[in-house]
Amino acid sequence: MSTPDSRRIFVDKQSPKAYHALVQTSEAVRATAADAGLDRVLVELVNLRVSQLNGCAYCLDVHTRAALRAGESTQRLGVLAAWRDTAVFTPRERAALALAEATTEPADAIAQEAAYGVAREVFGDDEISAVIWVAITINAFNRVSILSKHPVRRAPGTSASGG
Repeated sequence: MSTPDSRRIFVDKQSPKAYHALVQTSEAVRATAADAGLDRVLVELVNLRVSQLNGCAYCLDVHTRAALRAGESTQRLGVLAAWRDTAVFTPRERAALALAEATTEPADAIAQEAAYGVAREVFGDDEISAVIWVAITINAFNRVSILSKHPVRRAPGTSASGG
């Protein structure tokens, strides 16, 4: 008897042309972010926060490793879900996180206006656009991975207890 998950298809594999277009978009967004002056840590914080909101385990795994490679600390990664309740994020990072949340949950018009207002105080137009595009792109990848049930594999050298 098959389980519901075993009947899932990996939509990226099933429709490779569409997935390749998404990857190309991601590459263009990465270049846009770099051209706008957004550092890799900030981009990965956006990727992670959006993936937290969407509950995408696969993207959380991928972007946690990417954030660590970019120089992010485990402390800040550990408190990212509660970023509003800590002082460890810069005003620019806080603005980017709020804008990413507003992009992910656009139905909350009040939060969206507030986030945009804060972003306007610390970012130029190119930076605002880049943050929004990063959030849009990771939202798309989240949907691909969530609906495909992409598995998170245990990292080599770790046990089930995480050690």
